[in-house]
Amino acid sequence: MTRRRRRVTIAPQSDGSAALDAHALPQADESAAAESPRVSGGPRASDPVPADGPVPSADDFVPHVARQPREPPPVPGLVHRRVVIDVPASTANLGAGYDALAMALDLVNRVTVEVLTQPSVDLTVVGEGEGQLKGDRHNRFVVALELGLRWALGEVPAGIGWRVAMHNAIPLGRGLGSSAAATVAGLVAADALTGELLGERRQLELACEIEGHPDNAAAALLGGFVVVAMVGGRPEAVRFDLPSRLRAVLFVPERALATSAMRAALPREVPHRDAVFNVGRAALAVAAITSGRYALLRDATEDRLHEPYRAAVYPELPALIAAARDAGALGACLSGAGSSVIAFADDARVLAAAGEAMARVASEQGLAGRIQPVAPRNAGPIVVEMG
Repeated sequence: MTRRRRRVTIAPQSDGSAALDAHALPQADESAAAESPRVSGGPRASDPVPADGPVPSADDFVPHVARQPREPPPVPGLVHRRVVIDVPASTANLGAGYDALAMALDLVNRVTVEVLTQPSVDLTVVGEGEGQLKGDRHNRFVVALELGLRWALGEVPAGIGWRVAMHNAIPLGRGLGSSAAATVAGLVAADALTGELLGERRQLELACEIEGHPDNAAAALLGGFVVVAMVGGRPEAVRFDLPSRLRAVLFVPERALATSAMRAALPREVPHRDAVFNVGRAALAVAAITSGRYALLRDATEDRLHEPYRAAVYPELPALIAAARDAGALGACLSGAGSSVIAFADDARVLAAAGEAMARVASEQGLAGRIQPVAPRNAGPIVVEMG
């Protein structure tokens, strides 16, 4: 995986501290684990802290700047008590690239987490997921946060809890990476609270372990367009920046689809000719996006491995994709496991026409939903405030 610098914006504090940029973080080689969910080969609360060498301090990474005295954190091992994070949505597969291709989108969840000195979880949600998300330690954000702390500190400090506020723009159950966004936000929060002891490599491994598949997790963490594969049980990801002229439009149905149900619709075996077809189309998608030859996306987003089988659960899908293509979209496909459908264009008029065509077909078939223009996002998660 290409190591990158993540931009971290720190809002000015009342003491006048300056804004800082992030830095390249150290990588680690051990496999990841958790107690809930439990990851094979990883640490328990009683295990020693995994390390590849001396643990760097925050001063190893930031320029020398004047710092004002800060009130000590309430919990040993935590250098901050409050973190605010923006984390993006993502679209996976892009047609033929099943579990291997994804890109980040400019729909963003903002998560604020504060350390409590009592073992409770206080969750408030505004926007998508309001009234639906669990406000306990089974919440995906909290699971990832506490897993990250186990890797960074060796354990979750005893007696602590969390006050979590989410302002969510990413719909749940619509194939836009809401689960991966929560996972990545939790891991980034753990990294920030502990003074950046995890690093991007470790976060990617843990995110993939929690999510069970690497595509949305890699796109949410790295931003841009990602090609990802599991190699020896560990994720390897390569990311590319996307130019601003590529745009997309989503049809987001009111009907949610569970990823587990959509994966259950897939056969155990597929014909060899279909596998060969998809290998070529997935390779073409990478070439089209990285070379800027977007006209190739029309063929590159064709699929024979998952969309035909998922149409049995989602019967409107073929007509929605065909409508976007007939309206001139560069390519169109199911977003992740659905239920959203995404169409690409590099012309605003074509983008609007593709959205209108999908809305019209959905209305004719009695499928309620909305059209939402989006853009690929080159940034991954951003820490916008720490205190």
